[in-house]
Amino acid sequence: MTLALPARIRPVPSLLLLLAVFGGGAAVLRAQLEGGDRGIPPIDSSSSYEVGGINVDVVAHDGEQARQAAWRIAQRKAWQMLWGRMNGGRGGAPALGDSTLGTIVSGIVVEQEQISAKRYIGRLGVLFDRARAGQLLGGSGQTLRSQPMLMIPIQISGGTPTSFELRNPWQAAWARFRTGNSPVDYVRPTGAGVDPLLLNMGQTYRPGRGWWRMLLDQYGAADVLVPEVILHRQWPGGPVVGQFFARHGPDHKLLGSFVLSASNGDREGLAALLDKGVERIDAIYVDALRSGRLQADPSLEVEEAEPSEEDATSLDEAVAQVIDETPAATFTIQVETPDAGALNQAETAVREIPGVRNSATTSLALGGISVIRVSFTGDINLLKTALSARGWTVEAGTDTLRIRRAPGAAPPAPPAP
Repeated sequence: MTLALPARIRPVPSLLLLLAVFGGGAAVLRAQLEGGDRGIPPIDSSSSYEVGGINVDVVAHDGEQARQAAWRIAQRKAWQMLWGRMNGGRGGAPALGDSTLGTIVSGIVVEQEQISAKRYIGRLGVLFDRARAGQLLGGSGQTLRSQPMLMIPIQISGGTPTSFELRNPWQAAWARFRTGNSPVDYVRPTGAGVDPLLLNMGQTYRPGRGWWRMLLDQYGAADVLVPEVILHRQWPGGPVVGQFFARHGPDHKLLGSFVLSASNGDREGLAALLDKGVERIDAIYVDALRSGRLQADPSLEVEEAEPSEEDATSLDEAVAQVIDETPAATFTIQVETPDAGALNQAETAVREIPGVRNSATTSLALGGISVIRVSFTGDINLLKTALSARGWTVEAGTDTLRIRRAPGAAPPAPPAP
């Protein structure tokens, strides 16, 4: 017996089916390559120090006076907390007046507040301008700094692991996190472009060092960090439990783990849970850095011979040969400057490179990253090679170089003229 198909259902020819399958696959691949709606740009946290969770309770003549007094109290408490954080809890912070604090505070973050006719109760955060506060913190501010670490956040929900393939709350929580307050140098991909294809859970379990070296060089990092969360929901929108794991390195080494829960699993409740998880995982990484466990895997490093004085001299001669043949171009050099001496070393090293017509420090950030604008007769690769020959560690971008000197390394002797 032959069954008749309804009018609205028709068999699809095999050729059309193949075209539909391959066409859909091409569309998915094109969406992955173009990024689509996957990217979540991290916030720029290089311009301020943040101190949060300051509780205040002030009574005054009216609510406005109480709020102003509470903000001043929060600034004083935040300055004490910032000094202790940046100096490892050694000694008390110098006493600063409210007028001085007002010049280095760039903003007040209201986390929670209640205002009545004569009382102000709140939980506040204070943002300090990095350049101005860094001058008062001195050279001891944030001397501990890790190597650049590529971060691949993994979220497992409903048994499905997700990294950058789709926007997810765990990726958004790391994008909100202000990394400027942490001594860990996080390299946070946005999730756009080829990030979903290269940085996924499968890659985090791949032991091959060759592929890892290629990825780390692509993103300008020395090693990898994998913060992972497994979400368990009792029902949609109900209580949620998160298991958090702080992993490090290509061998997926576990540095610490913990469990957090939230009674309300809606969007706001889940975001608050994950923000707390990010802070706890960062604390684990910071503790590992201070104890010496957060070091780059030696198997990921490519051994390079140290340049001799003869090599630097021959390099200078090669640079001099192309000075008159290449037009000058302007490049940006970012340099880590924990103190004024580090900035002076960087400025001297840049000025001594043959082909540098002029250089100027356009952004000063003691305790952070300063910016030097350079007019150089040559391309950026030639400038990178010249800085590397003088003992600097150099990371290159499109028109930007980032340089740093290894802790405790003495400045190299200038090449003979």
